Amino acid sequence: MKKITAITAQKKNPNRVNIYLDGEFAFALARITAAWLKIGDILSDEKIASLQAEDSKERALQQALLFLSYRVRSEKEIRQNLLKHEYSEDVIEITLQRLRDTGLANDNDFARAWVENRNTFRPRSRRALTMELRQKGLDEETVKSAVSDVDESALAYDTARKRASRFQGLEWSEFRKKLSEYLARRGFPYSVIAPVVTQIWNEAHAEETHYEDEDLT
Repeated sequence: MKKITAITAQKKNPNRVNIYLDGEFAFALARITAAWLKIGDILSDEKIASLQAEDSKERALQQALLFLSYRVRSEKEIRQNLLKHEYSEDVIEITLQRLRDTGLANDNDFARAWVENRNTFRPRSRRALTMELRQKGLDEETVKSAVSDVDESALAYDTARKRASRFQGLEWSEFRKKLSEYLARRGFPYSVIAPVVTQIWNEAHAEETHYEDEDLT
């Protein structure tokens, strides 16, 4: 049994306090974990272990919230971040469940947000999006649901139209090559690329000779 002889706020982190037992520094706790402690309290070894376990859970939660403050994350990403900060598997699972309960960890929401963000800022094909979501640790059902409504033709057209201005003045064959390669790097299949490239060219050269899809072969 040990007696609390001092509780002091940390200078660098006011949300944590240092606990002194029998006149010596013993351990640090989150302020919320130490809220019910006071000088003079007697702590058993079991109570000390319990406080430190609760502190680990609180620190893990705060780390996860900080990680999530930058953007939404998949559960796999959260787990990897907590492992990097050396939290135990038990603490990580407890943290993930707390995040699930509050809606902050939801792979379905993450997948939809990821696809929406990609479609808006960096369009990708359905296949490319599927690979990215799998890398984020999402299960096949979640991935399939997230990409099911992706309109590859519309995305490829918008992407190509924005890029095509860089290829003004090129002959058809060079224009086709460069724009097709650009779309291919974003994972779009040939069946989508061919008609889109032709459409973009024909729209930009309305008064000139038009090309058909088969001209891409």
